[in-house]
Amino acid sequence: MGSRIHLSAPDVGDAERDAVDRALRSGWVAPLGPEVDAFEREVATRVGVDHGVALSSGTAALHLGLRGLRVAPGSLVVTASFTFAATANAAVHAGAVPYFVDCDPDTGELDPALLDEALTALAASGRPVSAVLPVDVYGRVADLERIEAVSTAHGVPVLCDSAESFGAVRGGRAAGSFGRASAVSFNGNKIMTTSGGGMLLTDDGDLAADARRVASQARLPVAHYEHDEIGYNYRLSNILAALGRAQLTRLDGMIARRHEVRARYRELLADRPGVRILHDDGADGDDNAWLTSVVFDDPTAVTSVGAALAADAIETRRLWKPLHLQPVFAATGRLVTGAAESLFDRGLTLPSGSVLGDDDLDRVGSRLTAALDAAGVRA
Repeated sequence: MGSRIHLSAPDVGDAERDAVDRALRSGWVAPLGPEVDAFEREVATRVGVDHGVALSSGTAALHLGLRGLRVAPGSLVVTASFTFAATANAAVHAGAVPYFVDCDPDTGELDPALLDEALTALAASGRPVSAVLPVDVYGRVADLERIEAVSTAHGVPVLCDSAESFGAVRGGRAAGSFGRASAVSFNGNKIMTTSGGGMLLTDDGDLAADARRVASQARLPVAHYEHDEIGYNYRLSNILAALGRAQLTRLDGMIARRHEVRARYRELLADRPGVRILHDDGADGDDNAWLTSVVFDDPTAVTSVGAALAADAIETRRLWKPLHLQPVFAATGRLVTGAAESLFDRGLTLPSGSVLGDDDLDRVGSRLTAALDAAGVRA
């Protein structure tokens, strides 16, 4: 057995070490500082929005984004079921109640037609909806043009969960530039990392200013500690922002390498009709190729292939278990078709990181080929 191959390990090197050393030598070790200010400007410029607010996590960005939309206590936030729990948790943190809508079975993204149906039904029932919270899945921007059009028609603002899609584009627009605001994540397994961290991105100056203020404990600008509302300790540290700035200079190269990884899988699976790459167009598209996931016709292949790779210390992971199936959300409203459940039953994510070397990919490919043959997923 070789050394462990991870799903999406951080890709850091000399540039990141030099940046962290620069921040340490500056004396700005506590949260905030010149590296944070520069990181916010650079990310906002990359995305093409006016404001970036650097925060401790993507979840914090979602929370403050919903707060900025004035989500009413007890109201509904309509969101995707096929996503990580943090999406719905942020709605609860904001005092709202999540309502789950199913996905497109081919892409895993929030289904705009189903969203329209849900918003229509909720309006007819008199249940107030404060926000729509779509999710960019596994590095691809969702169909946000249609989602925004549907939401606008119902008079509901959109906050985009772009935690997984930083660096991706759709229709010439960057991930993070859609909706009233968007939240991105720089967690350790993301396309680029600040170890832990995230950012709220928006053209709305008032929303950004409010997020910036309450993220620093809502302290008023006076000589002593004065607070007129509850705040949060959500700001990013200067040291981690320096790490992020170095990562940002390397982002395009890391995305390119992940596309090379995906291309290797595409070639390996090309003649196997019982398996497909999730939302793959057969070329290096506009997504950031954060994670490469495969969907099998036969759900039993998920377990056998995953176990075979695990036996050689190769990490895989099931696709998202729909949030409407999670015990914590058992009583939560939903409009589902079974699409997300099908992807969960039949999908598996493969090692996708930009740190994977050619030898790593050869090892994964060899073991994956044998596992597919054993599972009956043959050419």
